[in-house]
Amino acid sequence: MVAIKKKRRRAGSALLGQLANQDRDGFAAWVVQHLEWMEIHNYSKMTRKQRELVLVRFSSWCSMRGIDKPRDVTKPILERYQKHLYEHRKADATPLCFASQANMMSNLRCFFAWMARQNALLWNPASEIQLPRVSDRIPRAVLTIAEVEEVLAQIDVTTTYGVRDRAMVETLYSTGIRRSELLSLDLSDLDGERGMLLVREGKGKKDRMLPIGVRAVQWIDKYLAEARPEFLVDTKQVALFLNHRGERLDAGGLTPRVRGYVKAANIGKTGSCHLFRHTMATLMLEGGADVRFIQQMLGHASLESTEIYTRVSIRMLKAVHEATHPARLTMQKDAGAGESTKNPAVAAGEADALGGGPDDLDALDDLDEGDDDDDYDDLERA
Repeated sequence: MVAIKKKRRRAGSALLGQLANQDRDGFAAWVVQHLEWMEIHNYSKMTRKQRELVLVRFSSWCSMRGIDKPRDVTKPILERYQKHLYEHRKADATPLCFASQANMMSNLRCFFAWMARQNALLWNPASEIQLPRVSDRIPRAVLTIAEVEEVLAQIDVTTTYGVRDRAMVETLYSTGIRRSELLSLDLSDLDGERGMLLVREGKGKKDRMLPIGVRAVQWIDKYLAEARPEFLVDTKQVALFLNHRGERLDAGGLTPRVRGYVKAANIGKTGSCHLFRHTMATLMLEGGADVRFIQQMLGHASLESTEIYTRVSIRMLKAVHEATHPARLTMQKDAGAGESTKNPAVAAGEADALGGGPDDLDALDDLDEGDDDDDYDDLERA
């Protein structure tokens, strides 16, 4: 399946180039020019790849309806396409998530805005297109410490593939980096002695230096000593994680394997690489880490993106709920009906121990005041 997708992408890009030479006013010619403009203006490879995928899909949809030139596209046509995305079903009969729909329409808005700036269009037909509202949802699944260990136990570390996969999953769990950032790592990006990992050109083309745990470093060292030499074909290869051809591992080779390990653990949860990003952030928050440090780990530009994890980690809220909810107080009263009345000072001390003291309430008040791999997967599967 992965090989088929790669062939389709290569065939699509080749066809795009051929069509661009045939009709200088057609979709293909303008898409090629737009992608060249993005490259000149230092857009990331992933952003250009996603933009190309969206534009090729849209131009194909238009072509089937007799629309071969961008200048023939109107606002009603774009609204019809938006409705088409809403009604579309993937191979597994599930709809595109609203985040993916918004992502596709946003890419189209950028393309037509660019054409208008190039004076290729008299007006931008997408300027007034309203994007679908994207729900501000908490992560669908987060693993507990025990569940993480159960997933890791599914990896057969007696094989070269298993050692490589264990090193990658340990890295995801330890650092919370994105799938694309993991796959972009080079040998020189890891400083095992200092326990540091350099993420080059993460989301927004921003670099950041992160701490990486001792266990993750040990597994990477084991991979470098025992497994990577088995994959290596060209000694000049600088990529950290390699596939069986000695090339840099890609998303198609990583995601299904990680998803398979999660499924094999039989923990009642699903997910892949991003699951460990959510898990790392949530467990660190529950362990007492400041949300600003988690923001730095995750590489979020805005603290608002990180604060979603404060809604996942409700340990403090649970402690206050148990200490103050009337049902819990009634149960305690019934249980202690035959006991002597306690000293108020002692009772207050016990309330603090339960998490109902002033400090905990302040922390709860602070709590109340408090990302894209999946989208790209939706584009691929659509």
